[in-house]
Amino acid sequence: MRLILGSGSPRRSDLLAQIGVIADAIRPPEIDETPGKGELPRPYCARMAREKARAVEADTDDIVLAADTTVAMGRRILGKPADVGEAAQFLHALSGRRHRVITAVAVRRGERLWQRDVVSAVKMKRLSDEEINAYLTSGEWQGKAGGYGIQGMAGAFAAWISGSFTGIVGLPLTETAGLLQAAGYPMWEAGA
Repeated sequence: MRLILGSGSPRRSDLLAQIGVIADAIRPPEIDETPGKGELPRPYCARMAREKARAVEADTDDIVLAADTTVAMGRRILGKPADVGEAAQFLHALSGRRHRVITAVAVRRGERLWQRDVVSAVKMKRLSDEEINAYLTSGEWQGKAGGYGIQGMAGAFAAWISGSFTGIVGLPLTETAGLLQAAGYPMWEAGA
């Protein structure tokens, strides 16, 4: 049995390492991440995690772990910004407001699929133009849902959070560990 991480995110690898889990292979899937017409953030995020888990090539006994993180303002999905202009729009929209961060995790072994999603709330302080410009210049927004990463410089922008910090970063560890155990991964065995 091998554990295959269906994500190229270094943050997800780092989070797994925190709980002693090292993937045997990393295979980011190539899927279309375009939301369906009228698709709401939570169902969208869950669908993305499932599709990513199913798209990863694996042997029957391998365990595939995939996840998707989506930032939601009401019914609006704020994905990974295409460019610095879109990142700026996202940060201006999030400034001084509360939003949700949804991370869905899917674990597949053979034909079986286990899935959970975690919804956390984040309240951004009111951001000055100087703060937004410095953050955009840092490049840290690239490849991050909503155009920010709470584990970096943008941690200074989060006035409060409610929910799973690791879920906001990109992989809720409590739920992920439970899913891996359900799939037969030896989570807490000595020397695993």
